[in-house]
Amino acid sequence: MRRRQQPPLPKRHGLDPARLRLPEEGDWATIRDHLVERLPRVRPERIDELLREGGIVDLDGPITLDTPYLPGGAVWFHRDLPVEFEVPFPIEIVHRDENILIVDKPHFLSTIPRGQHILQTALVKLRRDLDLPDLVPAHRLDRVTAGLVMFIVDPARRGAYQTMFHNRLVHKEYEAIARFDPELELPRTVISRIVKERQVLRAYETDGEPNAETLVELLEHRDGLARYRLRPRTGRTHQIRLHMNGLGIPILGDDFYPELTDKPVDDYTRPLQLLASGLEFVDPLTREPRRFETRRTLQAWHDPDGWATGN
Repeated sequence: MRRRQQPPLPKRHGLDPARLRLPEEGDWATIRDHLVERLPRVRPERIDELLREGGIVDLDGPITLDTPYLPGGAVWFHRDLPVEFEVPFPIEIVHRDENILIVDKPHFLSTIPRGQHILQTALVKLRRDLDLPDLVPAHRLDRVTAGLVMFIVDPARRGAYQTMFHNRLVHKEYEAIARFDPELELPRTVISRIVKERQVLRAYETDGEPNAETLVELLEHRDGLARYRLRPRTGRTHQIRLHMNGLGIPILGDDFYPELTDKPVDDYTRPLQLLASGLEFVDPLTREPRRFETRRTLQAWHDPDGWATGN
């Protein structure tokens, strides 16, 4: 296996620097000229500032405003961070050993850095708070979904655990709260084809070869609401949310299905009532059977009025 090149800049906020490979062909006089063209969202003045500060480097050290362009070379730098709202909910540690870390992620916290969520993500917070700079995720949850997420402590062992997820050797369980439909026959297995296009927020179901499968079970119901257990056999984007919506019982608090709702990123009321409640697998390194369960509950079930009013 080809070893990953070690960045010449240290991590910042638990994040590796960005790496840009310089094209083999090009007529730029300096690396600075190339960066101005390559990074149109970054003001040229900001690029110049980084160069003067020594914030852009190659394998030989900081480059300057006048460093000649080097075809096929590479440069590293830390991107400027977006303005973020603090997610004021704790991450709970469920299990930690030399190989893996299992956490209970709160609603509204992204698993990994992406887009406008960088520091306010589970990965960055855990790397910093637990002093685990090499921590990597084995899988991920949507920002609005709460519950169990597995991280790998030693990146050298990442392949074994990620392969376990890829080969569907991890049994996942979820809970969801949605309206109760007495006419809906459950349990049932929902099978469909789900497509998620890049740069499009919502996924959708369409005709074609199925690629998504979810077992839906009714656990209990009262006062027009029901608590459901969901066991996905596949891991398509928004799979559970789409399958519940397709059954006519969209999950409470879903701002994507059936209708896209523009909810401010710092509005932490009425969270999606979806919880990753269980992970079960045979550890690929120790061969021990493992079972982890969430300690969280869904508010709309035990406090429906509080959930509905955003309290």
